Amino acid sequence: MNQVYPFLAAGLLLNIVVGLVRILRGPTAADRMLAAEMFATSAIVIVLLLAFVTGSFALVDVALIFSLLAALACVTFVSRAWVALEQASDDAASGPPPGDRGDTQ
Repeated sequence: MNQVYPFLAAGLLLNIVVGLVRILRGPTAADRMLAAEMFATSAIVIVLLLAFVTGSFALVDVALIFSLLAALACVTFVSRAWVALEQASDDAASGPPPGDRGDTQ
């Protein structure tokens, strides 16, 4: 079973590389945020794998901290995106300012 762990770690590192490509290519902020969450998930699994292999179960606490930080980052992104979406819908609903109908005379 110990022969599987290096392949698992290599697969997770490959997952991080694929996520890096998604961050660089975009196209939207949500895609980039999902790739960052994939980074966090892969890092958590790598730390848990390292904790299991070395027998140092203090690393489980480190993985827990990483997961809490990843959840906080996701909540922060969603709340900021929600506010931006509400502002955009309010601006669209209010229409152009009075006296600026866009027609030229």
